[in-house]
Amino acid sequence: MYAWIWRKLPFGLPGKLTGSLLLAAAMVALLWYVVFPWAEPLLPFDDVQVTQDSGVPGDPLPGDGEAPAGDEHDLPYDTDENNSPPPSPEE
Repeated sequence: MYAWIWRKLPFGLPGKLTGSLLLAAAMVALLWYVVFPWAEPLLPFDDVQVTQDSGVPGDPLPGDGEAPAGDEHDLPYDTDENNSPPPSPEE
């Protein structure tokens, strides 16, 4: 199919390159402005419902707003080396 299109495009190599770019741009525009807007309502991308255990959308989680048990800033690694000044270059 692509070989048939290439053979049918006029005006030698420059015309074939220009025609190919115009055909590609026309296809992108057709998809972007016609096909995708038509198909968007048929696709389930915006059909989202977030529910909690109660089944009611937007219900807060049990215990929301409470501080977590333990120290929330307790890191499992040492951060003292990040506060030390950078080593001086040896000459």
